[in-house]
Amino acid sequence: MARIVIADDSQFMRTLLKNIIEKAGHEVVGEASNGQEAVDLFKKLNPDLVILDIVMPVMDGMEALKKIIEINPNAKVLMCTGLGQQKLVIQAIELGAKGYIVKPFQAEFVIKEIERILSG
Repeated sequence: MARIVIADDSQFMRTLLKNIIEKAGHEVVGEASNGQEAVDLFKKLNPDLVILDIVMPVMDGMEALKKIIEINPNAKVLMCTGLGQQKLVIQAIELGAKGYIVKPFQAEFVIKEIERILSG
């Protein structure tokens, strides 16, 4: 069972992801509505995985990713993106993200991606 932090400015998306994650037997240890909260939760909770939305207020997912990787270069981060953001996904992978999921997502694909990253 992995300890996971979810960061998305949409409460609906966080709830959706939390339900998918918990059904797969993992624990959501924290939720953030912006990138700064995600970085703060990462420092405080040291989760096994962070799921970061790219577009968020205060600090976007790309900036949060950079800060999380600065804190721990081995951090496991899964980016969450809307359709048509391929350039940002490539940048995120280059910055250290381990994978990505595209909204609207399929529960099976989310779980496969989480398991792949956790086992890698």
